[in-house]
Amino acid sequence: MVMPMPSAGRHDAEGSEPLLPRKQRDGGDEGAASSHEHFDGASFSGAVFNLSTTIVGAGIMALPATMKVLGLVPGLILVMLAAVLTDASIELLVRFSRAVGATSYGEAMGDAFGAFGRGLLQLCVVVNNVGVMVVYMIIIGDVLSGKSSSGGVHHHGVIEGWFGPNRWNGRFSILVIVTLGVFTPLTCFKRVDSLKYTSAVSVALAVVFVVITAGIAIIKLMRGQIPMPKLFPDVHDWSSIWRLFTAAPVLVTAYICHYNVHPIHNELKDHSQIRPIVRASLLLCLVVYTTTSFFGFLLFGEATLDDVLANFDSDLGIPYSLVLDDAVRVSYVLHLMLVFPIVFHALRLNMDGLLFPSARPLSCDNRRFGALTAALLMVIFLAANFVPNIWDAFQFTGATAAVAIAYIFPAAMALRDRHGIATKGDKYLAVFMIVLALVANAVAVYSDACLGTF
Repeated sequence: MVMPMPSAGRHDAEGSEPLLPRKQRDGGDEGAASSHEHFDGASFSGAVFNLSTTIVGAGIMALPATMKVLGLVPGLILVMLAAVLTDASIELLVRFSRAVGATSYGEAMGDAFGAFGRGLLQLCVVVNNVGVMVVYMIIIGDVLSGKSSSGGVHHHGVIEGWFGPNRWNGRFSILVIVTLGVFTPLTCFKRVDSLKYTSAVSVALAVVFVVITAGIAIIKLMRGQIPMPKLFPDVHDWSSIWRLFTAAPVLVTAYICHYNVHPIHNELKDHSQIRPIVRASLLLCLVVYTTTSFFGFLLFGEATLDDVLANFDSDLGIPYSLVLDDAVRVSYVLHLMLVFPIVFHALRLNMDGLLFPSARPLSCDNRRFGALTAALLMVIFLAANFVPNIWDAFQFTGATAAVAIAYIFPAAMALRDRHGIATKGDKYLAVFMIVLALVANAVAVYSDACLGTF
């Protein structure tokens, strides 16, 4: 379904040597450390890991809760349909980028809607990615250093449980260590491909989380400790019907990765591989999502919390429960740490495009690159430390900005169709995606304001 884009920054002659892709201001940056650095192009596996890491973030923790709302059967079906819809939206994005010779998302939006469209896309990526990374940092702080609920109950963090409460393992200290020791060096890479190994480890850690969760669920199932899970939703009044739609934002935004499709494509050794790369990434994430959704809900049933990670803070009813609890939480925290730089890469490029639209490529200006990196890290760090109770707010911004990036903008380009390449099927699909995105936004606003999370 996904068609290859033109080979940006390469000679047209067959067999010519690949060149460094040109500047992409909004997520399609060339990512080159230097114009003198030799780079043969990214590999298939590295691109799959980078795109998969872009997809699998904190949202995976909310999927078991969607099963509690929807029931296993419709819930798993919708997770699969969301992957299909994402593949279709990326196909539109890539095809219209190819038609105009655009090597970045913003260039395609700029061709369709001018400077306003390009700027709006960049702003949405900034809003979405800042919100996502603040949530990542909050979760890391909560899991490692602990948190206190509104009722005064303190949930011990992993490091706090190992070493007891100390000044060095409080939230502020932990996040300082993580920011300086992990985030800072990883966000200094200028190419997406430079993160392929950390992305591979990140995907492996997500698989570890899934395997442990599935193993615990299977053991408890064999012991008869797990009741029959709810297969279909419990619908008995209008309130319960409306509640079903609160799962929409999670499902609609589950596979968001569009802002990194272009930069990953631009660095490929073989640009024709973008189609199987997208499909392989979506298939890998679909397996992780369906497995997490099924076994997470099977394990905790109606006690499944909005963030299933919070369920791994108590006795699981099997031997070595505390060890398994810590293994799950640590593996997921490490996963988030390695997701952070791949999301940050797109944030930095889009912020640079908003602030310095006429400047030379970011990778060619070390001073601007360093200043922008430091400023963004500082903003995210301060938000995570001093505005800790913002999950609902950023769930809202993520749902609104993310659906615009993933569905509204590609669909709008298809409806605009400046170059006459859209089919009737494209038009129908575009209308469907826009309607779905608008409904998901409305649900996000209503659920955050009135119903709360799930």
